[in-house]
Amino acid sequence: MSMPTIFVSHGAPTLILEDIPARAFLANLGRQVPRPQAIVAVSAHWDTDVPAVSLARKPDTIHDFYGFPEELYRLRYNAPGAPALAEKVAKLTGAAHDHHRGLDHGAWVPAMLGWPEADIPIFQLSVQPGQTPAHHIALGRKLAPLREEGVLVMGSGSAIHNLRALTRDGGSSEPEPWAQAFDNWLAEAVEKGDEAALADYRARAPYAREAHPTDEHFLPLHVAFGAAGEGAQGRTLHRSFTLGNLSMASYAFT
Repeated sequence: MSMPTIFVSHGAPTLILEDIPARAFLANLGRQVPRPQAIVAVSAHWDTDVPAVSLARKPDTIHDFYGFPEELYRLRYNAPGAPALAEKVAKLTGAAHDHHRGLDHGAWVPAMLGWPEADIPIFQLSVQPGQTPAHHIALGRKLAPLREEGVLVMGSGSAIHNLRALTRDGGSSEPEPWAQAFDNWLAEAVEKGDEAALADYRARAPYAREAHPTDEHFLPLHVAFGAAGEGAQGRTLHRSFTLGNLSMASYAFT
């Protein structure tokens, strides 16, 4: 079976504790895609100058955040790594080896919600914020053969990520017009499979600077898009907002 690739918006670390639509969506993720043989997580929270892949046999749960409820720091996602598959990814992409990197919250939060049994091997591939979206589409293309082996490429970032534009009112605020405009543009570009638009989103998308002051939370989408292969089409899995302007949109590509 040829696996889809996916991009999920992972939200704040507290997502796993919150009663919001995006959490409910991620808790059902394991039933929306075929059960993978392994997961390659491409998280916004592991950024390197050149691609790197984790070969850890037992990835640690990295609590890469501060000032959150104590119960978050007690959570552990004890899924195994996949060193042999990670080595294959390194050969496909030219990525450097990292034998110690565990799972940051961009990886373990959606994985814990989607596959709570923690019985699917998972490891991470880094993003390079100093490189372009086109670089990340090309990086994803090198992962495309994994789909035929039942491997799920999961990009994890945020469809909109502007921390200065968030509200702290429990998520009751409506998104501002600029956020809605960017989110609508993204859904249309994804569903059309518009590679040129996605690669050049800074010039083509409305309010791109407001939606993404920096690129790192958007680049996992480009990897997931590329990993679906030439001519990939997208479909919307979920759309919602939290904290005002934080889009939690998620997509699948085939």
